[in-house]
Amino acid sequence: MRIAMIGQKRTGSREGGIEVVVAELATRMAALGHEVTCYDRGGTDVNGEPTPTEPYEYKGVRIVPVKTVDVRGLAALTSAYAATYAALKDRPDVIHYHAEGPCNALPLAARAGVRTVATIHGLDWQRAKWGGIASRVIRRGERKAAHVADALIVLSRSVQDYFRSEYGREAHLVPNGVSVARPAAANLITGRWGLTEGSYILYLGRIVPEKRPELLLEAFRGLDTGKRLVIAGGSSDTLGFYEQIRSLAERDARVIMAGFVEGRMLEELYSNAYCYVLPSDLEGMPMSLLEAMAHGCCCVTSDIPECVEVVGAAGVAFRRGDAISLRDELAALCSDPLRAASLGAEARIRVEDCCSWDSAVRQTIELYRGGAR
Repeated sequence: MRIAMIGQKRTGSREGGIEVVVAELATRMAALGHEVTCYDRGGTDVNGEPTPTEPYEYKGVRIVPVKTVDVRGLAALTSAYAATYAALKDRPDVIHYHAEGPCNALPLAARAGVRTVATIHGLDWQRAKWGGIASRVIRRGERKAAHVADALIVLSRSVQDYFRSEYGREAHLVPNGVSVARPAAANLITGRWGLTEGSYILYLGRIVPEKRPELLLEAFRGLDTGKRLVIAGGSSDTLGFYEQIRSLAERDARVIMAGFVEGRMLEELYSNAYCYVLPSDLEGMPMSLLEAMAHGCCCVTSDIPECVEVVGAAGVAFRRGDAISLRDELAALCSDPLRAASLGAEARIRVEDCCSWDSAVRQTIELYRGGAR
């Protein structure tokens, strides 16, 4: 089968959950013998470096960079149209769109007679970083996916319910997978920041308003603990907000702004954290949460359905948007290392039992082949 994937920034990078998901699906499908092409956005990556401009191969997957208007609010839309035109020339059997914004281009593929599948990673039009026009464009992509796509994939029951009530459309629930994690001893993080096993609380994700890192900083300021707080992640069209968070972090000497991390540094941060915190107001199925669980982290999340559905009883939930509730939960965990360790072990077992990439690939290929609309 010839498969095209559209919507990611750079396949194989860790700029966001979509990039991780696309890389896992694409490389595993290629290993099964399918011909997979990912059409990536042009422009710059999370570190400001220019992305490739010529096609190349990544773990058996053909990567084709496409022209992009690399301007906030326009990159996903313009690259999706460019990618769709490029994909149609390659005559794929199916085009798989990832995220709502890129789905604006989905009707082009449908009119050309190509089967289309859309994965809604989250209700992106609700994200605080988008203004009115961008939000309306993204929601238009959501409507295109709901009305036109041959198959619709969502990552959580709450979003599945949303499409059923909003559009009368049945979506297929295909949760993300996660790879089994091997513990990484503290080495690089000790040399760089003086961090040791269990000595810090970890936030790892994009520094964007809906993830509420400022709420975590507020809760941590009121926490009587010798542990440090590590805020790891880069901005995503939110440089001004990132600088606000950096300014807030500078008020507490216990806080480390680690920036964007990947590779061994990332593995060490997950492996040695006392607990991981995700204070989001809005999520799809957060990959960083799955990865933290796979590393055996005790996880603390807001009580939004998309997070609670993932952690179940193997984590701790606080009231969304409530810094005092978050502070109290962190204080209780910091005073009870045995509970924290037990929850981390339970989280690892839960995610390994429930979140399989092999299952996600199998279900997705079934939809490529003509699963019910």
